[in-house]
Amino acid sequence: MRNRLNAAFVIFIALAAMPVRAATVASIESPDSILRVELDIDDGRMGYRVFRKGVPVIGTSRLGFLFQNAEQLQRNLAFTSQATRSFDETWEQPWGERRITRNRYNELRARFTETTRLKRAIDVVFRVYDDGLGFRYEFPDQPGMHDVRITEELTEFDVAQPASKAWWIPAGEWNRYEYLYNSTRLDQVGQAHTPITIRTDDGLYVSFHEAALVDYSSMWLRRVEGQRLRAQLSPGPEGWKVRRTAPFTTPWRTLTISDRAGGLVESSLILNLNEPNRLGDVSWFKPAKYVGIWWTLHLETQSWATGPRHGATTAETKRYIDFAAKHGFRGVLVEGWNPGWDGQWFGNGWNFDFTKATPDFDIEELSRYGKARGVHLVGHHETGCAASHYEQQMDRAFALDERLGIDVVKTGYVCDAGQIERQDTIGGPIIREWHDGQWNANHHLRVVLAAAKHHVAINPHEPIKDTGLRRTYPNWVAREGARGMEYNAWGNPPNPPEHEANLVFTRMLAGPMDFTPGVVSLKGRNGQPFQSTLARQLADYVVLYSPIQMVADLPEHYEARPDALRFIEDVPTDWDDTRVINGEPGDFVTIARRERRGSDWYVGAVTDENARTLKLPLGFLDPGRAYEAQIYRDGDDADWKTNPFAFTVETRRVTRDDVLDLRLAPGGGQAIRLKALR
Repeated sequence: MRNRLNAAFVIFIALAAMPVRAATVASIESPDSILRVELDIDDGRMGYRVFRKGVPVIGTSRLGFLFQNAEQLQRNLAFTSQATRSFDETWEQPWGERRITRNRYNELRARFTETTRLKRAIDVVFRVYDDGLGFRYEFPDQPGMHDVRITEELTEFDVAQPASKAWWIPAGEWNRYEYLYNSTRLDQVGQAHTPITIRTDDGLYVSFHEAALVDYSSMWLRRVEGQRLRAQLSPGPEGWKVRRTAPFTTPWRTLTISDRAGGLVESSLILNLNEPNRLGDVSWFKPAKYVGIWWTLHLETQSWATGPRHGATTAETKRYIDFAAKHGFRGVLVEGWNPGWDGQWFGNGWNFDFTKATPDFDIEELSRYGKARGVHLVGHHETGCAASHYEQQMDRAFALDERLGIDVVKTGYVCDAGQIERQDTIGGPIIREWHDGQWNANHHLRVVLAAAKHHVAINPHEPIKDTGLRRTYPNWVAREGARGMEYNAWGNPPNPPEHEANLVFTRMLAGPMDFTPGVVSLKGRNGQPFQSTLARQLADYVVLYSPIQMVADLPEHYEARPDALRFIEDVPTDWDDTRVINGEPGDFVTIARRERRGSDWYVGAVTDENARTLKLPLGFLDPGRAYEAQIYRDGDDADWKTNPFAFTVETRRVTRDDVLDLRLAPGGGQAIRLKALR
């Protein structure tokens, strides 16, 4: 009897020592049952899994938080309630890649409550679409949560299938988001900014990002082991990374999922997870192209600083206004127009004045001169990262812009990462913030809201990343946030041929980018050549979306190449529909877009360093209608290294039954206008 009792006791101890098996407590499927999410409790810890057509995409991944001023919230949790709902709407973008967007998902709200004395509760909300999902945490109003100081978010993404490709840039480094994209195995990723895109060995594409980043720190992703990624919030100077008061919600953590790369681009997941327009009528914003006193500054033939090489003079600006009026470009950007550029302004913007111009720049006369010719000045507010100094002036600056008809302003935050200068009281100590920390996320929104009061649209450079807030605040029209055209001016090195094909499937998944395309001279400082053909510069206007596209080269360079200029004059900046015909990250892409309020389509295709011939089926065209295909292509012997200016323009009559062959030279591209015939 004693032996039997001893054996039973040993078995009891062994069972007690075994981990409690994860119990699935709730699940939700997408509207067409393509995706499925399961939530579980494993030894008091909450987690989730994602399946696509029954195949695991994300294995069991943990959820939770660490706090500075409270116990962690990741253990001793029990599933206590759930609610589900379905939602289906269509909504119209005032401007964008497409006019009509469908927002269709199934939602699961699951509440987890601590079983210990604190009894804290947290909701995890999943919205599951057929092409992806978003989930966020919601902290209810409750005792002990009125001063929440988050030191880390413990959200995980454990990729279930082997992934031999990941396209990513490092996070937490000095140059913010301006890095060339790495192409590695997922298990070689370090700490990455989002969007990060992967391709599994079985051909599934997944993009990890976030939506609706408001009053919170940006999420980086850090690989912790194998293919497991964990959230890493951008740092804060006080020791915590986010400080909030319940009730509050976090941004959405997003996965866009497709069996083709183009499906990531065509998805509206990020926009749909943002709140609807809060500004009302924004018809005062006009998508358009602009020229500017900008490229000469990067070539160092002119300067931002006053003196004999100063670019922002009244006479020089009138020359650009005349060029813009002649060729139908709505805007003229002028950098260096205001006091503060003399001396060392990099990371030192306390001398900038945004309410008056330098003596050699007659802003009143130039606004009048431009208006008479149908051209608006595009404002420029470089802060030098003195963000609080800018906030002290921005209401007066935007009032000046409104009076002068300046309805788009490019802002700038030129300094190294972690050097944004915050000053809580005038004359108080300087606190240094990250470009993508909580304080700067709120700063950018303060700027956007202040500008909206004066009918001014905002285009920040050195920005915080895009998370779809343009849906909620449609005057936040574009931003930089990646290596743009200026790197071709500087060299060291210039952007490689694969760069745009990387951007489409990574950075551009976040939203519009002010890449500043169209440098037809194909040369940077001291004649350094681009790694691009002429035709590729035209294709970028279709491939890289922005509602404000710069015509970045010098007027005289465009006048010397009228055939190329013609496409730049014609191509719109606002679209009714967008289709990705083909593409692979870092290799090539072909995109077709239909103009808004019109019947014409435009196509852009780019390749990497390899020559390619791509098929372009024209089945997206209207049935029963003929089109004139105006084709701007690489010449037969074009090559970015040896013959970048080889360029051919030709036309042919086509219908939706035709298939075009797109011959792309190394580093090349092709741009097409499909003009509807009556």
